[in-house]
Amino acid sequence: MPIQIRARSRREEAFRHVIRMRDHEIVVDEPTELGGGDAAPTPQELLAASLAGCTAITLQMYAQRKGWDIGDLEVECHQRPAERGRPTAFEVTLRVDESLTDEQVDRLRVIATKCPVHRILDGEVMFDERVERVGSPR
Repeated sequence: MPIQIRARSRREEAFRHVIRMRDHEIVVDEPTELGGGDAAPTPQELLAASLAGCTAITLQMYAQRKGWDIGDLEVECHQRPAERGRPTAFEVTLRVDESLTDEQVDRLRVIATKCPVHRILDGEVMFDERVERVGSPR
């Protein structure tokens, strides 16, 4: 049964928001030069972190199923700034143990593109926005 994905963001101050998901919470903010308090990563940094984390977990799960010891794995994700008229670009670098065979490295490169976050970013995305009026807390 798929896990329902839901996140709710609430403003704390300036641009700082607390986001709650299931029994977890994270904070996002903007750098001071953009009017934030630089108290946490930006939402864009969390997007890159989601891609890096999901890729790493997907690769680890695949290697475990194959019975491969891939040692320490590092995934670095860099999101290049978006330019008008050009798609957002991510650079994903896999750092793997030098003892892996060329075949294993090639397979891991393919599997990296199959993580759920990569598929979301690579596919067509649709949005259904709505605004709900709520009373102000006093």
